[in-house]
Amino acid sequence: MLEIFQKALQQNGLITAFAVVGIIVMFSGFISRKLTFGRVHGSAFAILIGLVLAYWGGIHTGGQKGLADISLFGGIGLMGGAMLRDFAIVATAFEVQATEARRAGMIGVVSLLLGTLVPFIVGASVAYAFGYSDAVSMTTIGAGAVTYIVGPVTGAAIGASSDVMALSIATGLLKAIMVMVGTPIAARFLGLKTPRSAMVFGGLAGTVSGVSAGLAATDRRLVPYGALVATFHTGIGCLLGPSLLYFATKAIMGG
Repeated sequence: MLEIFQKALQQNGLITAFAVVGIIVMFSGFISRKLTFGRVHGSAFAILIGLVLAYWGGIHTGGQKGLADISLFGGIGLMGGAMLRDFAIVATAFEVQATEARRAGMIGVVSLLLGTLVPFIVGASVAYAFGYSDAVSMTTIGAGAVTYIVGPVTGAAIGASSDVMALSIATGLLKAIMVMVGTPIAARFLGLKTPRSAMVFGGLAGTVSGVSAGLAATDRRLVPYGALVATFHTGIGCLLGPSLLYFATKAIMGG
């Protein structure tokens, strides 16, 4: 019976992947409610659990795809691959009404630009401090600091190595987790009480997952407004990363 069940899971890898992720999300929500009383959103715990499982999978199999290298969980590689990732981006973009963004006014536009440029500069500077002095690596890691999707998209466009793209993803994930965990703590100091303030915050933070989870743990009514502006970061980053930001970095670094 166990062998039949295991074979069924392997032959339906994508369904298994969704089931595994669902269990992790459910367990993360339980931890969030019981240990932090909802102050730290379950998404933060889910990402941490995912990273631990990916590390364990890589150590256990000696592979390169984490948990997806185990045949039973091979569907996770498809679920977390480029196809569904791009589908999620497009689906999120379709939910955004451009006319609604006007509610944030000019300050929303400024926060969006600052939220794109400042993380890039910080990420590229940290990359340089750790010895990555070429424009391709600095741009890729800097783009990862914008969001963990912009990093690999930019790296693939300008020819970055897989190691550098992995670092860019890790940088974006670290930023997302920091925003998730830090938002409820700093909400009172930041004045996150109104839709307008949530829009400005979403523009400055620039990570949809981090902003959504952080605001959900602060005030669920603010989530759509913060996510509305933060959603534009992926598109802007993917446009500016391989073009303007790369050429600017290349000019500064001298090739």
